[in-house]
Amino acid sequence: MPKVKTNSGAKKRFKVTATGKIKRRRAFHSHLLTKKSKKRKRHLRQPALVDATDVRRVRRLLHIGLKG
Repeated sequence: MPKVKTNSGAKKRFKVTATGKIKRRRAFHSHLLTKKSKKRKRHLRQPALVDATDVRRVRRLLHIGLKG
């Protein structure tokens, strides 16, 4: 049976932390930044965690087994 390929798009967008949580970047920080406040842009720079409802979906794309 052939190897299962990891989704290339997901591989570039997500990182798995040491505790098994999935880290992601925030949206809305690529263009049209002049109308956004400094505070909003500063918060958009911070990474976020994937919501619990989407963890299973992302893990499937990355071929990571579910823990616990």
